[in-house]
Formats: sequence, structure tokens, C-alpha cells
Amino acid sequence: MDNEHCLEAFEHYLKEEKKASANTLSSYMRDIRQFSSFMGSHGEEIFEADDDILSEYIAHLRAEGKSVATVSRSIASLKNLYAFLCLRKGLEHNPAAHLVTDKSKQKLPQILTNEEVELLLQQPECVDLKGYRDKAMLEMLYATGMRVTEMIDLNVDDVNLVAAVVRCHSRGKERMIPMYAAAVQALNEYLTLVRPQMIAIPQETALFVNVGGERMSRQGFWKLIKQYQKKAGIEKDITPHTLRHSFAAHLLQNGADIHAIQEMLGHADLSSTQVYSQLVKKQLKDVYNRAHPRA
Repeated sequence: MDNEHCLEAFEHYLKEEKKASANTLSSYMRDIRQFSSFMGSHGEEIFEADDDILSEYIAHLRAEGKSVATVSRSIASLKNLYAFLCLRKGLEHNPAAHLVTDKSKQKLPQILTNEEVELLLQQPECVDLKGYRDKAMLEMLYATGMRVTEMIDLNVDDVNLVAAVVRCHSRGKERMIPMYAAAVQALNEYLTLVRPQMIAIPQETALFVNVGGERMSRQGFWKLIKQYQKKAGIEKDITPHTLRHSFAAHLLQNGADIHAIQEMLGHADLSSTQVYSQLVKKQLKDVYNRAHPRA
């Protein structure tokens, strides 16, 4: 669904079903049109937004000097928009769920432990085409910290297995992200043994394809990761973004420079990356409180 159709459907919903007042309708639609313009300038659709780009948009409003009231209203508008898209238009992950107003305490992202990541990555069984593909996708996502939309947009020539790097295109920019050996091996097996049998036509450029041989969709991968969460018996609510958050937090825990993490994540603003510092500090405090005999 493109941005214009999102706007039209949301406006109809507010008018006909919510019976919103003229002032409420005007305010919400003004906020959403501004957000649509921001998304359009990044070459993305409203329906494809993730947690990061919504956080960047709110940071953008604050950087422009918008008042607390204006930013809070924009957040309310976005929450209503994405609640509608989830309820009526089949959107499976609500990227606005984490947004909080300036008067509220910022909610830290949920991450997996090292043990939970290992358990999740072990779930795809390399006994059929789908198993090899799923293993490669999960390994790549945790190896690189890419957004799921960035991963499914990859083409075969974006991957350099010899150099162990992937070229990621996003929001008009390009970045190179290294990959660990297990991810390179999983990708090599997928590209060598599996992808040639899965693609619908020889000219297909997509790196990851669905069972129909065409480019994997965001929704398709979302369903896939939920299946493996259930199979692993992990109680945390895992989304594709959970692996991105885990990637960043685990690097920081192990001494990686925050500016390097910012570059790998593709954050325009360091403040978007610094949330992981808060997360790591909170985890250390939790460990201290649980383990110190006098805490």
C-alpha cells in the first residue's frame, strides 16, 4: 500500500468510523501528511516503516524546535495511524508501539540474551531448501543488524563472500557491513545449493526469495521469525527488529565503539544509537542488584 492510499484509508476511517471532530481530523491528517512527506524524502512507504525510522522522525521534529505539545500530538497521530493499519490493513508489526511522549520515560528496546540468540539460530533445519534459506536469513540479520526491509531488498551482487561483507542500500545511502564466519558459510550454502533451485526465473536478482521464487516480503519474513520463536520456546516477543537491537547491544557489551555501531546500523544521529548504552547500563545494574550480597 503506497503513501497516498494509506492517507486516504486513514482519513476515511477517522471520518466514517471514529466520527472524529473536524479539529481532530485536521490535526491528525496534517501530522500524517508531514510524516508521509518525510518518508517520501527517504524513498520509503508508510506501510514499510520500522521502529528506527519513526524514532528518527520524532528526533527530526525535536531538532526542528517543535514544541513538546506538537511532538506529543504527532506521536498520538502516528500511534492511531499504525493501530489502524494493524487492525484493518494487515500490518503485522506496529512500529509506533514504542513511541512515548517527552513527559514519559523512554521505553528501552527488548533484546535477546546470547543464549536465546543461539537457540533461535539453531531452529532452521538444513534438510530442505527452506531450511537452508531461513538459516542464512537469520544468520545474516544477526550478523549485520540490518533492518528487515534492507535485508529483503538485497540483491545477489550486494554480497561479497570472499571479503565477508554485505553492501546495504538505505535511504539514499550505502554502507558496508562485515559478517562473521558462520553467516558467510550459511549464505554460501544457500547461494550455492539452494537459491538456484528456488528462483522462478534465471534473471531474478533478489538475494532471498520465497517459495514462489520471487523476492521475499517483509510480512513473509515476519511470519517466519515468529514460527522459529515458537519452535525455540522463547517467551519474549521476537520481531525482526529484536535481532537488530540484540546485535547492537551485544556489540556494545563486548567493547565495540559506539560510533562504529552507529555506522553499521545506519543511524543518521548518534542519539538513536545511544539508547543501547542506556540498555547495557540498565542490564549491569540489574545484574548487580541480583548478585551483590548487600544490594
